Amino acid sequence: MTSFTTRPEITGTFGVASSTHWLASQTAMSVLERGGNAFDAAAAGGFVLQVVEPHLNGAGGDAPILVWSEKERKMRSVCGQGPAPAEASVEAFRKLGLEQVPGIGLLPATVPGAFGAWATMLRDYGTWSLADVLAPAIDYARNGFPFVARGVQAVYAVKDLFLEHWTSSADVWLPGGKLPRPGALFRLPKLADTYERVVRTAEAEGGSRTEVIDAALRCWYQGFVAKEIDAFYRNEAVRDSSGEDHHGLLRFEDMENWTAEIEDALTLDFGRYTVGKCGFWSQGPVFLQQLGMLRHAGLENHAPHTAGFVHRVTEAAKLAMADRLAWYGDAPDANRKAQMALLSDEYLRERWKLVGDRASTEFRPGNPLGLDPRLPDLGVSERTLRTADTRFGIGEPTFASLPPVQEWAEKEIFVGDTCHIDIIDREGNMVSATPSGGWLSSSPAIPALGFAISTRLQMTWMDEGLPNTVTPRVRPCTTLSPSMALRDGQPYMAFGTPGGDQQDQWSLAFFLRHAVHGMNLQEAIDAPAWHVDHFPASFWPRKTTLNRLSIESRFSEETIEALRAAGHEIKLGDPWSESRMAACSRSNDAEGRMILKAGSNPRGMQGYAVGR
Repeated sequence: MTSFTTRPEITGTFGVASSTHWLASQTAMSVLERGGNAFDAAAAGGFVLQVVEPHLNGAGGDAPILVWSEKERKMRSVCGQGPAPAEASVEAFRKLGLEQVPGIGLLPATVPGAFGAWATMLRDYGTWSLADVLAPAIDYARNGFPFVARGVQAVYAVKDLFLEHWTSSADVWLPGGKLPRPGALFRLPKLADTYERVVRTAEAEGGSRTEVIDAALRCWYQGFVAKEIDAFYRNEAVRDSSGEDHHGLLRFEDMENWTAEIEDALTLDFGRYTVGKCGFWSQGPVFLQQLGMLRHAGLENHAPHTAGFVHRVTEAAKLAMADRLAWYGDAPDANRKAQMALLSDEYLRERWKLVGDRASTEFRPGNPLGLDPRLPDLGVSERTLRTADTRFGIGEPTFASLPPVQEWAEKEIFVGDTCHIDIIDREGNMVSATPSGGWLSSSPAIPALGFAISTRLQMTWMDEGLPNTVTPRVRPCTTLSPSMALRDGQPYMAFGTPGGDQQDQWSLAFFLRHAVHGMNLQEAIDAPAWHVDHFPASFWPRKTTLNRLSIESRFSEETIEALRAAGHEIKLGDPWSESRMAACSRSNDAEGRMILKAGSNPRGMQGYAVGR
């Protein structure tokens, strides 16, 4: 299938990289050019993303990572999602008069897992030193990076919060009390100092490359970084989305006892493909559940631009997301056998039988193993919304309605969240990572460190006995969801997108356009996209919306009207308003040579793919 693309599908034999920011992509490619492997390149690009997309992720954030090592020959998951503090419990929040975990501030903090995940991946799979991998990020933080207009908008949106309440953040993002200028160089000297001190401290201990990385991990989670976080969260009380000031719950001991676990990816077969995702501590299985249902949907008979395609994929998403609410999570009451049953063909075939020609307006979690689902009290979300202090934004920047910095900005700046990066090197090693959390508006910057901490705990519920109930030392179920796929049993593709609850909708539609309808990577990324809201949002204040289909206006009027006629509540978006996909693939030509390809998202004119 051939269609218009905004840019070429990158093709090469040496290496490819694709990410949500051109500087991260080029940084990763420069590592490959200088002899690094995919894991070195991904870590370097990931640390750069913390600097150049600070409104979407940060050094104190999260980073789920999928890896394929040619030595191991399996898809593996590096869990960069930290757990709740030991003091975080339903009782603790209720004593504060809260019905929900706030979306911003100190209370929703989890152990910051990004550094642990990147460093663990680098130690176990990479070849470069930590100093060399961190050097580009330190350079951009020290000497300046072009601050994208969307990032400046994010600062502007919370300017009053910073100046009135989060003065440590004002020191970082409003130097001299002035708003940054879009496109101008901006510096993060305190962050540069932190990373330089980590490297210096670790190298002073001496030892091999891996021993130095281990020393850096101790420095971060048991050394000065953890101590500074503890002191700030223990002693400061700051404004959060409840409208009140609260101390934090995160402590040194929470960080001291955490490490980034490596585990086998969850997988599901779809025709020639085997897709790998992170486990039920993420929303990744939503992708797999949709795939399993759509095996029975006859998608080959419905072109990607038609109502038949959009309707079928949308209805599968509704069912999978209902199961996410009822069954996903890591809390003690999570039923592991029921979770795995969600991926069985028998269960998914029965779920697909619920899909008809009309859009469902019901929220329908399933009954794996014949068990009844338990759901949170969704009325809490509505009460929170009525009483919440929303002046300082919501819990996550996806689709946030940010004020323009310039009059032109409202139309020209794409609204997104989170980051993504994919790498494949000439040996065939692959990485897919979706770093997020610790963005500049999530929580106050730690004064001595220059970065904020993830507020991922807002994704938990305060109803007892749920698989995602807020629980001491248990990781919340994150939306972050990198993707990887085999084809005919061979490693094939790394891909993903930012987008909160939309991640496993946008990435699934991309995958289907490519795997079922034969679009190349760039065509599948550029094609008109959509998402459905038919569940409680994962981020504070967790408002529930049913049967709202947000769709790019590039779809034909015929398709849009057919979807309306099928009962979908249509929200028509701008022509290029959905998705921030990135993707890289590898395959062999007729002579057995490895061919590498990559595509990137044109929306927002920020993401780029590079390779040769």
